[in-house]
Amino acid sequence: MSPVPLQMHPVLKAFVCGSISGTCSTLLFQPLDLLKTRLQTLQPTVGGSGRAGMVTVLFRVVRTESLLGLWKGVSPSFARCIPGVGIYFSTLYTMKQKFLGDRSPTALESVILGATARAISGICMLPVTVVKTRYESGRFGYGSVYGALRSIYQTEGARGMFSGLTATLLRDAPFSGIYLMFYTQTKKLTPQGILASLATQPADVIKTHMQLSPEKYRRTSQAIAFIYKDFGLVGFFRGGVPRALRRTLMAAMAWTVYEQMMEKMGLKS
Repeated sequence: MSPVPLQMHPVLKAFVCGSISGTCSTLLFQPLDLLKTRLQTLQPTVGGSGRAGMVTVLFRVVRTESLLGLWKGVSPSFARCIPGVGIYFSTLYTMKQKFLGDRSPTALESVILGATARAISGICMLPVTVVKTRYESGRFGYGSVYGALRSIYQTEGARGMFSGLTATLLRDAPFSGIYLMFYTQTKKLTPQGILASLATQPADVIKTHMQLSPEKYRRTSQAIAFIYKDFGLVGFFRGGVPRALRRTLMAAMAWTVYEQMMEKMGLKS
């Protein structure tokens, strides 16, 4: 008797494909995410501005924390991206099937679909995003992702778990909406991905500060005022280069892997 093939719901297939694509891209581009966080959290010095370039921070991390130090925070990154990317792609697939059927989305529909799917994924995974940011900063000594989540909840409550929510949504939803629009319309990712990343960079800087010091920044406006006071307008674009590289390359790789896997499973992505 021949074995019965395993049947999976199409939405579950989309989730699995998205999770696998997220795993590959997260592992490969984690160092860029760490460099971005370190650049954003450099403190101003008495005699200077605290500025440092990406290469300077790179060598500093390797010198003080070893080469593997560049992958600090990869555990929470996996915990965030594997289910998070899966949620994004499965939500996107579900909405496209429900509202569009086999029709390709228009530019505006792509923006709405991408932004909505990313917002849902971002809210679901925000507590792990907080842990990831704190791991990468090098300021916290958490032993595990679970231990970090428990510590944050016990000491800061739900507010700490969801710190930076507004800034996260302002960062992720527009980026994904713009990115998906260009992807569905042109299939050319890199230039548009860089522009979308730079446009949402201020929200990413605000998010990082709020997640590292939720007791200091109770509102988004407080974080904005602090960043402007200490760093000026340029402070809102700190870490922009590694983030633009990571977001663009990671999204391109994730979409490529996702579409190839969906095709092998006989589904239209």
